[in-house]
Amino acid sequence: MRDEDFERLYAAHAEPLLGFLVYRTGNRATAEDVLADTFERVLRTRFRFDPRKSSEKTWLYTIALNLLRDHARRRAAEERALQRTPEPVPSGAATGIELADNRDELRRALEGLSSEELECVSLRYGADLTIPEIGRVLGEKVSTVEGRVYRALRKMRDELG
Repeated sequence: MRDEDFERLYAAHAEPLLGFLVYRTGNRATAEDVLADTFERVLRTRFRFDPRKSSEKTWLYTIALNLLRDHARRRAAEERALQRTPEPVPSGAATGIELADNRDELRRALEGLSSEELECVSLRYGADLTIPEIGRVLGEKVSTVEGRVYRALRKMRDELG
């Protein structure tokens, strides 16, 4: 991948990818960090990209999804470590009070989903990927992805009334 190819890839996919990451994490700063890490990894591993195996878009989202999973694992490990800390550790994180009511409701509905359902919904509505593209990113059958999205939307409808 040449420099102009990378610039084209960034121009075409950075904004929708950021949308997916914000949707998935619920935090713009975290999403921007993962976006930067994604394009850094693209630069470092661009020689591995094989257009016969996948499109640039699915390759890019696969990298982002893997980085997002790594981030979630690190965050979970940090939370476990904080729970073992005898004294409370101050946090600079925003409270739920600062968020709009409808966003809180949506977040609660999203939290009720399994991790697989949340990934599918995030890729579908946060990144605007098609069901077949999600299948390629996740390495799943289209019917599996369709089922996850359907179940997730049904759960969310029930939660939101």
